[in-house]
Amino acid sequence: MDFGDILNQWDNQTARPQGKKSAGRASPGNQGRAAEGQKGAAPQGALRKVHPLTEWLVKNDVYDKDAEEPELHGGRAAAVSAGEKRRRLLLRKPDAVIDLHGLTRDEAWAALDTFFQNGKRQGFLKLAIIHGKGNHSQGGAVLKHTVREFIERCPFAGESGIGDAPLGGSGTTWVLLK
Repeated sequence: MDFGDILNQWDNQTARPQGKKSAGRASPGNQGRAAEGQKGAAPQGALRKVHPLTEWLVKNDVYDKDAEEPELHGGRAAAVSAGEKRRRLLLRKPDAVIDLHGLTRDEAWAALDTFFQNGKRQGFLKLAIIHGKGNHSQGGAVLKHTVREFIERCPFAGESGIGDAPLGGSGTTWVLLK
């Protein structure tokens, strides 16, 4: 069943009949009541209607992202512990990524400053910095040490760590913003 079929099914279920309502005739919606003679009683063995969009979401195994982070939605659900919130942040993909390959120390510092300012302004929670492993640098990894120093001095840089496999492994540093 594709999305077009679901919409057609929904239109059929919610459509109102044309013309005047029939008081005495049994229609698909009131057959059971007419047969039983009880006003408001549901027929025995009647199937419960399921909204077609809900059916599609269940069938295609779509998760509810709002259920994952209830603390972000006005506290409608039970509060999530600080440990659980931290675990979710650590597992979260970065909101933005910057690649510093080919930059000098001073250029990298300026790029990081702009990157972090923009990330904080846009409300990002996690950033990733690709600095490389320093294999081609004379005298060691310059950018890796520059990134580490910048993070230590940045007032809104929180917890950080090295490594994010899809982005470059040990040539990458992730940072949680405060």
